[in-house]
Amino acid sequence: MKMKTIIVATDFSQVARNAAFYAADMAKALGKQVVLLHVYTLPVSPAEVPLAFDPDRILQDVQEEMNKLKQQLMERTEEKVPVEVVVKMGTFYTELQTLCERMEPYAVIMGSQGTTATERLFLGGHTAYAMRHLQWPLITVPPERSFEGIKKIGLACDFNDVEETVPVQRIEQFAGDFHAELHVLNVENKRDATPAVVRQSNVLHDILQSMAPHYHYSVHPKTDEGIMEAAKELELDLLVVLPKQHDLLHSLMHKSHTRHLTMHCPVPLMALQQ
Repeated sequence: MKMKTIIVATDFSQVARNAAFYAADMAKALGKQVVLLHVYTLPVSPAEVPLAFDPDRILQDVQEEMNKLKQQLMERTEEKVPVEVVVKMGTFYTELQTLCERMEPYAVIMGSQGTTATERLFLGGHTAYAMRHLQWPLITVPPERSFEGIKKIGLACDFNDVEETVPVQRIEQFAGDFHAELHVLNVENKRDATPAVVRQSNVLHDILQSMAPHYHYSVHPKTDEGIMEAAKELELDLLVVLPKQHDLLHSLMHKSHTRHLTMHCPVPLMALQQ
């Protein structure tokens, strides 16, 4: 199953269900299979307040929801995409990493945001940590976003340690699989053409030369918002961020009324490690 699998982490929320549909459509287009993953924990209560629950019933309910979602994906793809169900009790990132190590997936897909419990999962530490540390491509899908092919891939890139942080082979693979254009977005809060910046820019042009990317340079007081605006303006289908390069992921995950735009990436967002 190595590289043939798209893992979908789900908590049964509407945004997670939509991400599963997105993943199934992508799998159908690429000839991949889908593995649905749900990680659950048993309720914990203070020692002085006994909590009555049935672990077997909890597991049964989870499995019923997973089988229901599996059936929906099978129907959606006309049974052309194999769907496997994995249910684990434990810690989300640990179980996700273990499954990835076993399957070496093509990509991992999640919903990007939600409310109440979902919001705590997908906008909280779990996703932020996974996007920063998971060694496999991790895509978060905005609510109601559907998969309609990927024709334009954006790469948000600064000019720091380009050779060490830009995963050229992985970018080439995704661009090639989808026959997509590559657009490089460089947004800075000030234009600073120092010798080091010019040198790194030249390196980036050299290592991406085979993909003939389009380059877009702009200045914005808030780099993260500038990248989001560029993604919308260019009508990108996928925005790639490099966790080792900049703080965009932190901005996207940070809950703040004044940073509403950066909490809601307008396009699917992929964290890609070197």
